[in-house]
This record gives sequence, C-alpha cells and structure tokens, in this order.
Amino acid sequence: MNTSTLSDERLEGATRLLRAAGFAGAFSLTPLAGGANNQVFRADVDGGPLVLKAYFQHPDDPRDRLGAEYSFSSFAWENGVRALPRPLACDRQSGFALYEYIPGRKLTPAEVTADAVAQALDFYLAVNALKEKARDLPPASEACFSLCDHWHCLQRRLRRLDGIEALGEVDREAAAFVQDRLVPVSAACLRAAADAARELGLPPEQSLPAGERCVSPSDFGFHNALRTPDGRMVFIDFEYAGWDDPAKTVSDFFCQPECPVPAEHYAAFARAVVENESGTAARLRRAELLLPIYRLKWCCIMLNDFLPAGGKRRRFAGSADEKERKSRQLRKARQALRRVAAEGADVLC
Repeated sequence: MNTSTLSDERLEGATRLLRAAGFAGAFSLTPLAGGANNQVFRADVDGGPLVLKAYFQHPDDPRDRLGAEYSFSSFAWENGVRALPRPLACDRQSGFALYEYIPGRKLTPAEVTADAVAQALDFYLAVNALKEKARDLPPASEACFSLCDHWHCLQRRLRRLDGIEALGEVDREAAAFVQDRLVPVSAACLRAAADAARELGLPPEQSLPAGERCVSPSDFGFHNALRTPDGRMVFIDFEYAGWDDPAKTVSDFFCQPECPVPAEHYAAFARAVVENESGTAARLRRAELLLPIYRLKWCCIMLNDFLPAGGKRRRFAGSADEKERKSRQLRKARQALRRVAAEGADVLC
C-alpha cells in the first residue's frame, strides 16, 4: 500500500470511509497525478478501483471544497447527468470523499476540437436544464452577480498579491511583476470596462436576476476533463461549483491556461451559454466586456503559489519542487499578460 503522503490519522479516516461505504476488505492506495490542491488516490478494493480524494483544509483557506464538489456531483448524478464520476460517499469531518473510478486520460491541447467543445457544452446545458431543482446548491466560490462583483474579485486578488514575501530571487521577481506590470494593466482595464459598461447602459451594481444565473461547474475546462477509451468526455473537479454568472463560466472556460480552448469556438459557446437568458445580445456583450478582466484574474491565479495558503495547498497535493514551481508559474503569468495584448484585449486596456 502506498500511503506515504497520508498521515496515520488521515489513513484511519480513509479506512473508516471505505468501511462505511461497504468496502470492508483489504485495499491499496496509489497516488494519482494531476491534483494541484488536493490528494487523489486510486483505491483498489474488492470489486474494482475507486477514487479516494483527500481535500485540503486550512484556516487561511476556509472554502468547503469537499462540500461544493460532493453536493454538485450528487445533484447532477441524481438527476441523470452522466458526464462526471458518480459520487459514492463522503466524510466531511475527516475531509475525504469517494467517487467512481473512470478509466481515461488528460487531453492534450491538440485534442481540444469542436467535438470536445460540443461535449463540454452538452454537459453544461444538461446541468442547467435542471436549474429549478438546484435551488439548494450554494453560490460558487467567488460567485459574481454584478459587474462590480467581477471587478472587486480581480481587485481582491491583486491586493492578496501585495502580500508576496521576498523570500528569494523568484519571489522578488514576482513582486516586481505584480507592481510594475499586472497592477497598472489591471487598473487600466478596469477603468475601460467601467467606461464600456456606461456606454452600453449596463449598471455596474445591478445584480443578475435569479432566473439569469447559472449552475456553474466552476473552474470548467479541459484541464478538468478526461477522455475515456471510447472518446467520451468526463468532467471532474467541482470544488468551487455552485450558482454563478454565465459570463464568468464562459470567461473561465476560455481563460484557463493548462489546456486552452481555441478562440474560434468562443462565439458559438458563449451564445449557447447565454441564449436562454433575456436579452441575448446584451448578455453576449457583457461577457465580452468581462473577458479581459478574467484574463487578468487568471494571471493572478497563476501566482497563487507565492501566497502562504497557495503554497501550502500545493505542498499538500504533493506538487513539484517549490522553487521550480514558482519559477514556472511566474513564466506562465508573464506569458498570459503578454497574450492579453496579443489577443486584442488591449482594446480595453
């Protein structure tokens, strides 16, 4: 049994959950690669493999990742959506959940084709066809329902990055990048977005009516997807899921950097996400207005490793050498900020 990343106490919690779920025999745990925030194991039990997930818990990051993911997965599965693993059991106190094991592999960027995008959209639409049954789901992590909410979210992330401690050369480089490049570009983008909202007659403080909100998988994209041997897409990692703004779902889908979605799919995907809401044209323009803001937010997300809680999450998940990881994330953030201009977001910035 490979349990080197589990303490005796957490191993006991995992054992209790497996027993409570009806798996009383011997089992083995094998760490699975890919999790950036949590520990994920293949649990081999009598009857076949399962997925055991150990969720990060820390006072500096109080988000209920387990509760959000298990609630969303249970809601979707119980209502007939099958493009995700079946949730089997959870123990909120110990921070473990058990899911169906689905054979599959991560996609490469070259595999993000029209068919893959269509399967992602089908999953989103299937979940949102059930909105009337989803009233008990919580708001998503960092849910935003007004333009001001979106802008304040970016500003909060920038303020957090003010707290980068100069522990070494790479930390000093990151702090300088934030202050010299990311903060000024973000300020200009936010001013331009406010001007554009006024021109479009979009009140920044007006909250989306409940009927125009969506049930968001959150952090939705092909970095959180598996392709099964028969070509079917299965979506995973719903730790931030809940009610949110459809424009945020669209922006996150096209801004996540790990397995990018080609821009050629943006128009059709965005229209399909918002077309059932009132005022489709206005909603599309609103989503376009927010896209540069989310490109900048993702630059901030890439720098999470420089913050105390972010670094602790990565260490908990068993990520690579800290210095190399930070250097890699800083390179990604620099590249992403350059793409903001290269892809035309400088129209707003």
